[in-house]
Amino acid sequence: MLISPAFAQTAPAAAAEGGMMASLTGMLPLVLMFVVLYFIMIRPQMKRQKEHKAMIDALAKGDEVATAGGLLGKVAGLSEGTVQLEIANGVQVQVQRSAVTQVLPKGTVK
Repeated sequence: MLISPAFAQTAPAAAAEGGMMASLTGMLPLVLMFVVLYFIMIRPQMKRQKEHKAMIDALAKGDEVATAGGLLGKVAGLSEGTVQLEIANGVQVQVQRSAVTQVLPKGTVK
């Protein structure tokens, strides 16, 4: 049996249409997973980073803070990238601004 030339020429075009739709349908779960990942993981992390940066920029002398290393102290001085913490009477340490994790309520550090 011989296949007519007209039929043979239209067959690949029909297969290509179905193939494109099938490839888009195959990519749909991947796109949906990325969207879910963005809203569950990426967006909240960016929000936390923005809040941490705002907290660090708002530090002022006299604030009581906790650092990532567990030090508690009062801010005695500020510079571009560091903070001078008074951890005891007459004892000051210098830490990076990014190490400050929390601003504590007044009166927490004695």
